Amino acid sequence: MSGTDILFLAHRLPWPPDRGDRIRSWHMLEALAKLRPVHVIAPLDEAADAKHIAHVESIAASVTTAVRTRSKGAAVAQALLTGRPASVQLFAVPALMRRAAALVASGQIGTVFAFSGQMAEYVPRDRRGARFIMDFVDMDSAKLAQQGAGAPGVSGMVLRREAKRLLDFEIATAKRADASLFVSAAEASLFSTRTNLSAQVIENGVDAANFSPDAVTPADAPHPLIVFTGQMDYGPNVEAVTGFVRDVLPHVEGVTFAIVGRAPTSVVKALAGPQVIVTGEVPDTRPWLAAADVVVAPLTLARGVQNKVLEAMAMAKPVVASPAAAEGIDAVRGIELLVADDAIETARTITALLADPDRAHTIGTAARERVQARYSWDACLAPLAGLVA
Repeated sequence: MSGTDILFLAHRLPWPPDRGDRIRSWHMLEALAKLRPVHVIAPLDEAADAKHIAHVESIAASVTTAVRTRSKGAAVAQALLTGRPASVQLFAVPALMRRAAALVASGQIGTVFAFSGQMAEYVPRDRRGARFIMDFVDMDSAKLAQQGAGAPGVSGMVLRREAKRLLDFEIATAKRADASLFVSAAEASLFSTRTNLSAQVIENGVDAANFSPDAVTPADAPHPLIVFTGQMDYGPNVEAVTGFVRDVLPHVEGVTFAIVGRAPTSVVKALAGPQVIVTGEVPDTRPWLAAADVVVAPLTLARGVQNKVLEAMAMAKPVVASPAAAEGIDAVRGIELLVADDAIETARTITALLADPDRAHTIGTAARERVQARYSWDACLAPLAGLVA
């Protein structure tokens, strides 16, 4: 007979909520902690992340962490030996896996909640009657397959092989789980279509009281201002801003483009110039969103729901998104969210918004109203209560 506590497995410590995965995992953890005592196990990306443990401990019954030390190269080598996905090997920390097994063996765990597919490896085969809830968030194998299809030579071959291994792993994991969760209906449908397995949707929300145009003072920046926010060592974000600067910005006269986000790569830093600001890490993205005349999300590779889009909409900003970035957002196209298919259409859409501030304001206002009505975290995460044993 299993217990009543929850074991929460996350591939990163769920604080601070300054990137898409941590935003979702933190709100998931908060919601679960209101239901039952929660024990958190999470690898740390680096030792400096330990300073955030106390914040997680403020709502958790226990928190166990360790710095993951396996490099990407070592993970790939291990994957070649074992046939397991490299992305799973990268986050495997034996000491943390032993802690997970010990907690389940103790009999106090009623539900094991794994956030992100990499953490399925931490779930013991013998769960002592505990339910297993797997939050895949996105279908990562499909993302890798998409990357591999467009990559040449050896890199493409490696990505496609990893995608196949990861798909096999996702299928095996879903067969073990009592419920498989995804962030959008599109992701859940894709998973069910490719695997013939059931999937449930629990969407992301946004804190509209925090992401409010009245909550912060706008950043001191030149105008007209176009803003992109995101983790700037993440490949799809790097590709998005480099493509925007190369293909869109030359067609929009007299503007400044601000790339706002932590850990910009050397490629991103090199974009800085008379028309481009690269901020690096900022304590708060909201002042930059508040200052923006237009927010863009020109991602060519995007899965699930883009938090950056919801946050900008909550800040009452007109957002011009690519079809990929807009796919998971439930908003009326052309009224609450603008979608541009290519660079030329993106440039034309931005130019039209800048030339018509009243229309831009109307779209931003409608966007915020949509977020307030549709995307509160409490409403989005309400189904979690029915999943916990």
